[in-house]
Amino acid sequence: MWTRKLRVASLNIAHTPLPTSVKVHPMRSVAPRVTAETIRSIAPLVDTRFTQTPLAEFDSLNEALSCRMLLKIETLNPIRCFKGRGASAFVRTHALDQPDTPLVAASAGNWGQALALAGTDAGIPVTVYAATTANPTKIERMRALGAEVILHGDDFDAAKAEARRHAAAVGGRLAEDGAHTEVTAGHGTCAIEIAEQADVDSIVVPLGNGALVNGIGAWFADTNPQVEIIAVSASGAPAMHDSFTTGRVIETASVDTVADGLAVRTPVPEALDDMRHGVDRSMLVNDARLRAAQSLVLEHTGLVTEPSGAAGVAALLEHPPGSDQTVVAVVTGSNIDRGESSPNPQL
Repeated sequence: MWTRKLRVASLNIAHTPLPTSVKVHPMRSVAPRVTAETIRSIAPLVDTRFTQTPLAEFDSLNEALSCRMLLKIETLNPIRCFKGRGASAFVRTHALDQPDTPLVAASAGNWGQALALAGTDAGIPVTVYAATTANPTKIERMRALGAEVILHGDDFDAAKAEARRHAAAVGGRLAEDGAHTEVTAGHGTCAIEIAEQADVDSIVVPLGNGALVNGIGAWFADTNPQVEIIAVSASGAPAMHDSFTTGRVIETASVDTVADGLAVRTPVPEALDDMRHGVDRSMLVNDARLRAAQSLVLEHTGLVTEPSGAAGVAALLEHPPGSDQTVVAVVTGSNIDRGESSPNPQL
């Protein structure tokens, strides 16, 4: 049975370390940047195309997982992922404060799509840096939505370093997922909806740069701290998990996972600070579990998910909750590559 933990407690799951933790820094102790009041105040700026998403229950999926699980489905929108919540709030605030300043970002694909859509709506130019290994379908969609996309480096964090350099060179603003309070608060509107839709014991949230789990965590920390907030990382990209569980900012030399939305090797310090206030536990799941979760969701619900989007379900497969628990898994994205029509049926 999953039981309520003291905030900042964690579940340490063994994993094979990636080559060399290249930097270790102490984490800071700061007051919460995002609160329930922050989320309430930013909510009117969130694009309504991304709000009021369904919280759905599937009996056969409950039977397969031996618990009551609800899926918060964040994929039924123009970019098939949750990131339009925070991106629209951020860009609309930016357009009021700095309308002549272009935005620069790095993305594995979904954040870039969200910024591209919001930037086009607001008339703000958006340049997105993506790794040369990024999902081609996501690259096409970012461009189709109006972003200039530049490929650089072998992974997300290499692309981010170049985005940071370019922003400084051209006088642009770096739109860093996980670093801005407007983004975290915008994503936190998901928690308002969950609280209105059901009484739950736990919420399991994929952990990439951290803005979604931190927004959800901030809301429940202030309004109903008995709800346990659990972050889920890929074992092949453990930097955020390891940083949270050790209390130090840990960077890894590489990542190795099918879940591009979780493939962070350089944590955002602000996001780690936020996790201290709103996240109770952190879990790791391997790629086999992520693929199995994709297949399970498809089989029992008909929903196509990215590997990262199925991370919450993967965590329940790896660490089953008690049968008396009501757990929400946030389905964060369904932007699979065009060539990947379904998850591996063998898993």
